[in-house]
Amino acid sequence: MRVATSIPDLSTLLNSIPRPLGLVPTMGALHDGHLALVEKARRENQSLVATIFVNPTQFGPQEDLSGYPRDENRDLDMLRQHGVDLVFAPTAEEMYPQGFDTWVDVGALGDRLEGAHRPGHFRGVATVVTKLFGLVRPDRAYFGQKDGQQLAVIRRIVRDLNLGLEVVAVPTVRDPDGLAQSSRNAYLTPSQRKAAPVVYRSLCRAKTLWSNGERDADKLRAEVRAGLEGEPLVETIDYASVAHAESLDELDQASAGAMVSVAVRIGRTRLIDNLILE
Repeated sequence: MRVATSIPDLSTLLNSIPRPLGLVPTMGALHDGHLALVEKARRENQSLVATIFVNPTQFGPQEDLSGYPRDENRDLDMLRQHGVDLVFAPTAEEMYPQGFDTWVDVGALGDRLEGAHRPGHFRGVATVVTKLFGLVRPDRAYFGQKDGQQLAVIRRIVRDLNLGLEVVAVPTVRDPDGLAQSSRNAYLTPSQRKAAPVVYRSLCRAKTLWSNGERDADKLRAEVRAGLEGEPLVETIDYASVAHAESLDELDQASAGAMVSVAVRIGRTRLIDNLILE
């Protein structure tokens, strides 16, 4: 496995990599959710590139950029063991040199749900992902379903900007109690970790209601909130949404393929999760 930290080195190494080429962008602090992306990409491509970059432009002023978990040596060992050919691990200065002032804005899609609570977040996501696509030029890029809005944003970028690659969604990887795996789970105290599966259970309540024939989206949202409100350690419910999975328009009547999503805060940890109604 080769590691590039500069854009010129990345370009040189990519010249000798056979295609098709898969890309797994990460912010490090790898867990089994990331490895599921790597394993699927490894199966489906002749070559595999992963990136490790904690992108500063997607963090707000009150968010956890400085405290975001980092362990690059561990991450590199895991990627090596899972057959990654090349890792791009740039500095912030390499990605955003002095004078950088070009941004990708996905419009209304990035202003709702997460975007409403984290202004500017998806401008940062859209910009860095577009840069990585341009630098690596992958045939396929792999993202987890856990970040459902991010997945919708990236698909929109690829479609609207004619980037000519396939965006592959990989199902959410969960702990045995249902909690979606996330690097931020490391922030949870033992008591908070014990409470956190309420997020998934609350989504499942709405899915069960849907499976039993309920189509009123307000009732599904209320069911999610009722589950969350029953857990004393849930301090804030930012949203409980039932929306079209691509446009993220909130629905009056839920239909197959709709995304039920939530964001909550337990202690200092903000947890997001979603389920697709099938």
